[in-house]
Amino acid sequence: MQILKVISLLTDYPSQVVFDARDELAAAIAATRVISPEQRHAVQALLDELTGQDLMDAQEAYVSLFNRGRHLSLLLFEHVHGESRDRGQAMVDLMAQYENDGFDIGVKELPDYIPLYLEYLSYCDEATARAGLADVEHLLAVLAARLEEQPSAYAACFRALLQIAGFEPEEAIEQVRDQVSQEVYDDSLEALDALWEEEAVTFMDGSQTASCGVSTGSTAKHKPREESAVPLHWVDFAHDATAAKKV
Repeated sequence: MQILKVISLLTDYPSQVVFDARDELAAAIAATRVISPEQRHAVQALLDELTGQDLMDAQEAYVSLFNRGRHLSLLLFEHVHGESRDRGQAMVDLMAQYENDGFDIGVKELPDYIPLYLEYLSYCDEATARAGLADVEHLLAVLAARLEEQPSAYAACFRALLQIAGFEPEEAIEQVRDQVSQEVYDDSLEALDALWEEEAVTFMDGSQTASCGVSTGSTAKHKPREESAVPLHWVDFAHDATAAKKV
C-alpha cells in the first residue's frame, strides 16, 4: 500500500530525499483512495509545511517534537511496556516477524519505530497492512490526540493511519481525548535530564535478533531495508529513512 510508504517517509526524521521527491510524494497522496479527500488534503498540507522550510529547520522542529521524552515517542512499545522486560520480548517477536516475512533491516533502528513498521506494512498485502494498523489503533489515536494538542500538522498522518485501519478518526480520537487532556506533559530540560538518568535497558546484544509482538501475518514482499535506496514506487527511489542520526 503505497500511501503507507509515504506516511513512513513523512513521519521519519526529515531528510533531503523528502525534499527532492516532493512532487512524487504529492502525486502518491493525490492518487490514493484508501483515505478520504479530507485526509489526503491534511497529509498534503504536512508535506507542504515540511518542504516549505529549510531542511535544518524541519529537522530541528522534528527533534523538538518527537525526541523530547516519551510523550510523543515514535517507538510503539515504549508506550505499552516502557522500559520493562516485556518490551524486550516484544522487540524479539516483531523482529522475528520481519525476518520471517523477508523484511531485512539494514539500519540501526529499533523494530518498533513507527516509520519502520509502516514501511514493513507497505510491502504487505492490503488486508495484512490494515490488520497491522488495527493492532495498534489505540496508540495511533493517542498520538493523534497529543499531536493535535500541540498543535502539529503531523497529526494528519495518524488520522490517516486510523482511517486505513478501518476506524473513523474523529471517533477513535474522541475516545482518548479526555485521557490526553488530563496528561501532564513536561518537556523541560530538567524533566528530560531526570528521565534519562534512569538506567538504560538493553533489549538486544550482537548475538540476538530484535523483534516485537505485533502480529500481522506473513505476506510482506521479500525486500531488504537498507541505509539507502528504499523505493517509493518499487523502483530506485533513494530513501535514507532511519539511517539519519537523530539528536
